[in-house]
Amino acid sequence: MKRLENKVALVTGGSRGIGAAIAKRLAAEGADVAITYVSSPEKAQAVAKEIDATGRKSLVIAADNADPEAVTAAVNKTVAELGRVDILVNSAGIFDARPFETHTMEDYDRMMDINVRAVYVAIQAALPHMPNGGRIITLGSNLADLVGAPGMTLYSMSKSALIGLTKGLARDLGAKEITVNLVAPGPTDTDMNPANGQYADYQRGKMAIPKYGSAENIAAMVALIASEEGRSINGATLTVDGGVNA
Repeated sequence: MKRLENKVALVTGGSRGIGAAIAKRLAAEGADVAITYVSSPEKAQAVAKEIDATGRKSLVIAADNADPEAVTAAVNKTVAELGRVDILVNSAGIFDARPFETHTMEDYDRMMDINVRAVYVAIQAALPHMPNGGRIITLGSNLADLVGAPGMTLYSMSKSALIGLTKGLARDLGAKEITVNLVAPGPTDTDMNPANGQYADYQRGKMAIPKYGSAENIAAMVALIASEEGRSINGATLTVDGGVNA
């Protein structure tokens, strides 16, 4: 029997990069998987096709994490189509690195709305439909713990907020045996941060193992803590960064 047999997962931002790898891994482990996307319907449908190929159900939902009503609607559609939400993976997010003094209030609002508020909204919407023993997993960043270069302040602040959210919810939801965890990637080879990109050598120079991780590495960690094997991992930040923060 697969580790997530007959579970239902919702992965926000599941059309590309780490989110897509997570969605496909959860399906391979036996879950039906809903994914959200903003601007890449073709990529989202390609991920759904791979989910369907495993014999599991897929659901593709257009939803912008900047819009709290869209986030809530995505959860509700998942429940309507797939029955419930056993596993919520908050993967959607944005990155903006530049000098602090150049940021505007609009930049602040967008960063916090997408990286923090949307996570809060998705969790609130999912909880009434999540059975005891559910899983809430959010994608953070190793930059929440160690900011290794200038220009990361706003992004790091948004990801740091998720640590408090994770720890608080682990306490709040413990009686229902719902675990809440944060997976914090470091340099990971995706289209947003390719291993052959402009800043890749700099990032490798910060790593104890100077080799970019893969989206599949992150997905493997998510699959573990989503499973029964991960039931005692709760309120944790699991850093997957090749030793950048060591």
